[in-house]
Formats: sequence, structure tokens, C-alpha cells
Amino acid sequence: MNRRLSLLVVIVLALLALAGVASVSAQVIGPCPMPPPCPPDALCEPMFCPPPPIGGVFTNPDWLKIRHHRVETLIEDQVAQTRVSMEFVNEGEGLAEGTFLFPLPAGASVDELVMFINDQPVEARILDADEAREYYDAIVRQYRDPALLEYVGTSAIQANVFPIPPGEKRRIEIVYSQAVTADNGLLQYVYPLDVSQLTSHRPIETMTMEVTIRGSQPIGTVYSPSHTVAIARGSDPNEVRVGFEASNFTPDQDFSLFWGVDADVIDANLLTYRDSAAEDGFFLLLVQPPLTVDASDIAPKDLILVVDQSGSMDGDKWVQAQDAARYVLENLSESDRFNVILFSTGTRLFSNQLEGSGMGPDAAAWVDGQFPEGGTNINDSLLLAFEQVDPERDATILFITDGIPTEGEEDPDQILANLQAAAPPNARVFTFGVGDDVDTFLLDKIAQSFGGASSYVRPTERIDEEVASLFNKISAPVLTDVTLTVDGTMIDSTYPQTPLPDLFAGTQMAIVGRYRDGVENATITLSGLMNGEPTSFVYDGLTFREVAGGEPFVAQLWATRRIGDLLNTIRLEGEDAELVDSIINLSVRYGIITPYTSFLIDENDILSQTGREAAAQQFAQGGLSTQSSGAAAVGAADMALNMAEAAAPLPMATMTAPGEAESGDGYRGQSPVQTVNGKTFFLREGVWTDSIFDPDTMTAEPIPFLSDAYFALLTERPELGAYFALGEQVIVVVDGTAYQVTAAE
Repeated sequence: MNRRLSLLVVIVLALLALAGVASVSAQVIGPCPMPPPCPPDALCEPMFCPPPPIGGVFTNPDWLKIRHHRVETLIEDQVAQTRVSMEFVNEGEGLAEGTFLFPLPAGASVDELVMFINDQPVEARILDADEAREYYDAIVRQYRDPALLEYVGTSAIQANVFPIPPGEKRRIEIVYSQAVTADNGLLQYVYPLDVSQLTSHRPIETMTMEVTIRGSQPIGTVYSPSHTVAIARGSDPNEVRVGFEASNFTPDQDFSLFWGVDADVIDANLLTYRDSAAEDGFFLLLVQPPLTVDASDIAPKDLILVVDQSGSMDGDKWVQAQDAARYVLENLSESDRFNVILFSTGTRLFSNQLEGSGMGPDAAAWVDGQFPEGGTNINDSLLLAFEQVDPERDATILFITDGIPTEGEEDPDQILANLQAAAPPNARVFTFGVGDDVDTFLLDKIAQSFGGASSYVRPTERIDEEVASLFNKISAPVLTDVTLTVDGTMIDSTYPQTPLPDLFAGTQMAIVGRYRDGVENATITLSGLMNGEPTSFVYDGLTFREVAGGEPFVAQLWATRRIGDLLNTIRLEGEDAELVDSIINLSVRYGIITPYTSFLIDENDILSQTGREAAAQQFAQGGLSTQSSGAAAVGAADMALNMAEAAAPLPMATMTAPGEAESGDGYRGQSPVQTVNGKTFFLREGVWTDSIFDPDTMTAEPIPFLSDAYFALLTERPELGAYFALGEQVIVVVDGTAYQVTAAE
């Protein structure tokens, strides 16, 4: 779904003064109550409202507040019924009344539209796309606010709102239906929630969304690229509930949800995006193993728990480490085997051999009886763990430490060399760095070298929760030694990088990458070992988009992971001019701002090659943390790893650009970076500028704001409306042509 729809409430506040005092009016983002759009053949006054009374017109968007915004959606057999409840409160000193306007999602059915205000039915008008366009244009002309232009081509609900006296509230309810769309087997539901272009940014006190999906087949993949959602599955495999809740919430992107049908075997769904036919495209492959599998289908594994018992673990950390060990040892599968290694100055084994899962409670009791003491011998503890590995079975090592090497071999490079010389090929190591006094370089390199992943438990987080979360994900391996091949087009720059992680029951793997040529009948093959036997899963008839279009978040997700990987490489291996340049280019193109690239917001010339080179030099001078331990090092490691493993694109920056906070251009407090339909814009001296605009090589065609040429161009190319909605001054590049909306006289 390419068009970005937004929830828009158009309210006009009429401030009724005391008797004998002239009244004045104020507007939030739109017009006062108005008649229907003018018939095509009639002569009409372009102004909907009379001239302002004595006292003038002023703007105060802070009077009206949304107390709650609740959305309940039921989706059955590709039809979604959405119920919206919003409560407004007038926190001003005068009477608020006006017009409520809600742009409808594409394909919404107005036949089932119901609207109530405080439980009383209200007659609402349905504006078709042409009527709504006239409405929008008139508002833009009158109030010099282009925010509505992003809805060009959509219908809308319009109704008068009962007056809201000061301090009182009104509740509005809407119910509408729409068909959900499918792409390569994935269904998508979108709720319009983006108000990032509006001049009023008061947060919503309480925002809740609940989506219930019911179908005739079991539901498999469930994925939101826009919001962090909770997914609840009950006893009925054909139903799933998805929830999102936030307080003091400022909506800056539409709520988007994808889901697919569950399969008895591993399922895969493909989403693609292409900026243009001349450039490589992006793909996202969502791989979903069965939600549950029989115990006989779970590959038996060996698990070795290696826990730091040094004196620095004393206190809450040791209690949490004991809780983590107990959770793992009491939740082993029947076919699993295990051992426990405690280390400090030396090492201690629970058993001289791998034990069956039935001994798990005994091992937990043994750990409970220990206490922290001594130093930190990382080298010997992991070498001992490798000695426990059975070459005939997959082995997982969970390594927990809160310190740097202080006993035995202390040189991190030599420790890594020792481990690489001794590591069996069938062992994967997952590291947990606890607190800020860990060697992040060593832990990250260990995880990378031995097929696992790093996690960092910050001082405010709990060890047992982090370990339990990972253990639950890896407790039921379905396919190991996973490889991915694509027949029909070339792919590269995939994340996760090869070798791919193992697939576990009830989890989901999101693989992103780039592809060369578009094709309508591609074949993807996933291969690996299932219960030790070579197995392949083939998915054919898949489409890699040939022309521009698709889901823009796919490109942003790829760029997020790519930047995370580059930052991690610089952390561990040192700065390189090419790596820094790649980070700069990706950050500018996709608007992904991190603490390490925040200078992009400050650099006015970042869109030119000269500016990018200067930014790269500044980045190199500032650099990432060169320390391997400490709060800054752990923060850098945690941030880079989170980006490299991100399930959704990194949110846009929320800070205000220097010099813009009091610029008077109507964007106070707004992020200086915005993404619209896959394009990234930077706010530069009051002008929203497309990141692909190169002032050194491009000349923009000037279009005066609100001129006849402005509206004529929108009629000819309605897709420009979403970009022009950014503000009064915009530079956008479409199909190689740059357009510059200039401030009106």
C-alpha cells in the first residue's frame, strides 16, 4: 500500500468572548464549518468563511486534546471491520466547534459506516475522491496549510461537531469496513495514524489498538513493520490477537500489519520494494516454522551453561544468574543433554559428562548452593565448554559474564585464537554481557566466530529474563545449517548474513537483502538439516518487482541492518574511509539517524558531495568508542547489534534541527527528518529537501506555493500531493525531475 493515509481531525475553535467584547476566531489545522463543495457549474466565493471579526485571527492548536484514541478491528476472511473511538477535551477558554474530517483508507466500504457523538447518531457526509479533492484544495488555499494534500485521491468522512464548552469533552465513534489486500501470499491491514505533517503535535493521552484475525485456516506469520506489538495466540489456531498500547503517544506513521497462513512445514512469504526500475530492488523474506511441533520432530541438542561466578557477580547479579540457570535447567526437552560450568579464578563442572534432562533440577540445586568469589577466567571456561561438545550432536553454549579477563590468559586476541583453534564445528556460542564492565569487543567476536549472537544486560535489566527469552527461542530447533538460494534473480547483501541462524518452532526469521532483476516467477529454496537429515523447502511462483513500487519500509529495514553491521565492523576492526562513506550515504538516503550520525541534522550542506565528504571527515574525527568496556562501549555495542538485528526500520529522529525551533515556519518540535512514500526529506532552512536532490548537478523547476501552476501540477501528477503536504517549501525529485515549491509572495 503506497499511499500514506493519516488520521486527520479538522476542528475550528470559535472563541466566544464576554458580552460587549468583539469575538475572535482560532483554527487548529483546518476551516470553520462549511457548506458542501461548490457545484462544478456554479459561481462560488472561494472563501468558505466570512472575513475575521475585529480582533483578528490567531492560531492556537493547543486547546483541543485527544484524551483517548481506541481502535478495535476484527478481520474475518479478508474483510476488516474497524471501530474507532476518540475522546476530545477542550482545554481552552472558549467554545470549540467545527468540522470532523476522517480520510478513509482505500477500499473502505461506506455502506457500513456508523458515526456517533456521545452515543447520539450523527449524520455524516461521505465525500468521494473528487468532492474531497475540492474540499482539500479550498482548505489549502484559505489556510495556507498543505497537510491535506497527502489525501488527494481518497474519499473521506465529514461531519459537523457539536460545540465543546471549555473543560468539557466529546466522544466520537466510527465503524467502517474494508477489504484487506494480499501480496505474495501475505495479507496486509493498514490503519491511518500518521499525523507527522500536521502543525498540531499534542500527544494522545492513551492510544490502544487491538486487531483480531480469524480465518478458515491456521494463522502463521504475523509481522508489524511499524509498531512494537504483542501477539497472543489461544487454543484456536485460526485466530490471533494483536495489541499495541502507549501513553502520551505522538503518532508518526500508519499502523501496518502483515499475516499469512500457517503451514505444517516451514512457510515463507516475500515482500519487495524498488525505488526505480533502473536500480536494484529490496526484498524481505519472512520465514515461519510451524508454531508447534511434536517432540519427536525436535532435533535433540546439547546445552552447556557457562556462568561467571567471580566476586563481582555478588548480590542481585548472582541471584538473577541462579534464576536464569534454574529456568534453563528445568525447561530442557526430554531428548536434550546438558552440563553446567561455573568459572571464576578457575572452573567447576557439575558433571564430568553431559547429563540427561532429568538431572536438570539437581544441577539447578547445585548452582543455588554456590556463591561468588575470585577473578574472571574466560579463556579456560570456554575451552572447557568446547571439550564437552559431542561431535555427533548440535551444541549450544550460553556464556554469561559481567567482567573482563583477569585470570589465566588475559589477552583478548590470544583468547580468541585459542578458542578458534579448539572450537568444534557444531557448537554455537551465545554471549551475555552483564553490566558495563565487560569486554564488548571480545564477546562480540566470540559470538560472531562461533555462529551465535551477543546480548547485553544493562544495569536496569534482569539477567534471568534475557537468558529465558533466548532459551525459549532456541529450545525447539526445526531446521539447522540453513542456506538460502534464489532462482530467477541475483541477490546480495543479505541480513542476517550467512551462515543463517537456525530455525526454531514458534519463532520467525526476517531475511532482507537486495536483488538484481525483476521476475514474475522466481523460486526460493531453503535447505538445511531436519533431525539430522538433509531437507529442502521450495517456494515457487514468487514475484520480485520489476518496476518502481512496493513496500518502502523494506528498503529502510535493509538500510537499518546494513548501518548496524557497518557500525559494528568499525567498532571491532577500526575505521575505514569506505565504511564511513557507506554509513553517510545510507543515513542520508534513508533518513536513519543514530547517535553516531546525528551530525547529519546539523550539516546544512549534507545533500551535496562536498557536504557528505565533510560529514564523513567529522564522523571519522569523532569516531565510535575506541574503548572495549565501560558504559559508552556497552551502549555502542548494544545499539549496533540492535540495528543489525532489527525487526523493523529504525524510527526517525525526534529532535528539532538547530535553528528551526523558533523559525516560525509552523514546524516547531517536529522532526527535521521525514519519510514519505520511501523518500527521505531533510528540513534545511525552512525547505523540506529530498535526500536524492543534488544541488551540484540538479536544477529544480520552481512552483510558487498556492499558484495556479501549483494546483495544475497536482491535478496532472496527484502523487506529488503526499510530498507537497510537507510544507510551503519543498524540493522533491520524481522520475528524474526536481520540483521546488517556493514560498508565495
